Amino acid sequence: MVLTPQQIGKSVRYTRKKMGVTQKDLALTSGTGLRFVIDLEKGKPTCQIGKVLIVLQTLGIVLALQAPGGLKE
Repeated sequence: MVLTPQQIGKSVRYTRKKMGVTQKDLALTSGTGLRFVIDLEKGKPTCQIGKVLIVLQTLGIVLALQAPGGLKE
């Protein structure tokens, strides 16, 4: 399944609201800025992947990656 930045943003926003957390609180808890959380929830495609992963982890959202053909060492 291919996820777009917009779909990831919607998932973040949905989960945050379901948990009753404000954007400001999420930013503080995940160590990012409020502007970053706002941009992420809007699906901005240029958000830094490292920060996105931190926010997903903070919210308990699991992101699974699957390499085509499996990982070769």
